[in-house]
Amino acid sequence: MDETQENSGAPRGRCGMVAIVGRPNTGKSTLLNRIVGEKVAIVSQVPQTTRNQIRGIYNDERGQIVFIDTPGLHIGRDKLDKFMNQSSVGTFHEADCIVYLVDTSRRVGQEEEYAAGRLAAVKAPVILGLNKIDLKGKHISEYISLWEKAKGKPVPEMEKFTLLPLSGKDGTNAEKLVTIIFDYLPEAPALYPQDIVCDVPQRLVIADIVREKLFELMKEEIPHALSVVIEDMRRKGKVTHIKALILVERETQKEIVIGKGGQVLKTVGTLARKELEELLETKVFLELYVKVQKQWRNDDSFLQELGYEKF
Repeated sequence: MDETQENSGAPRGRCGMVAIVGRPNTGKSTLLNRIVGEKVAIVSQVPQTTRNQIRGIYNDERGQIVFIDTPGLHIGRDKLDKFMNQSSVGTFHEADCIVYLVDTSRRVGQEEEYAAGRLAAVKAPVILGLNKIDLKGKHISEYISLWEKAKGKPVPEMEKFTLLPLSGKDGTNAEKLVTIIFDYLPEAPALYPQDIVCDVPQRLVIADIVREKLFELMKEEIPHALSVVIEDMRRKGKVTHIKALILVERETQKEIVIGKGGQVLKTVGTLARKELEELLETKVFLELYVKVQKQWRNDDSFLQELGYEKF
């Protein structure tokens, strides 16, 4: 028995890794947060907000599910895009089950065809999550046809496959999804202690909170040219001091992030600090500053400094 199994303390039953995959903005992070019951992933209307694998852990009497919320599969433009696609595709082979999430309120497009094509050859059981049925799910039939085309056979002939209408936003069929997943998972000891809901490093969580507030305020203006790095974090008495660097690619973007009279940056700081104080359960002194790093999304060495793998 290895050390992880000895120390897990979680129920013995079924256990496995479940990747939540799909193109950007299909609701993967919203669904993960809904199932786990806590906010473990950044949620935004802006596509491609998840840039790293985020693991959320679900426990009940049946066992443990380790969910991996992956960056959205999309047609890459720069090296950061390639990293995100590589990160997502890499989960296909380690997962015991895959939830392929689609947004049924939108028509099938080129990105969806790309995602379905990458998923078609996986050996693990697949659950096609027909998400956002709270928005009427007008295009459900298109997504079923797309998957049948990718697999080369009709749904009734597919093995280890389930279709499930979902709404991550209001929770429709979220419990049923968990039940289906457990049916697919092997009997195995838990991988994490029962009181753990997320294994993301704390600094990454903090950076994502700041980034989320920036996305909320700026919408579509510059989000994909923006990253947040926690440069320093230390506890001084009853206050946690955090220094966060906001990276952009051009001076004009820096001006937008700072805002007239520094108003955008001040608002981001206020919103982020409130959430961080709840997360850390301390007072927070948050220092934000903005730096221009030209073409950082295509700079191999810089991406590695930020924690992204070399392609």
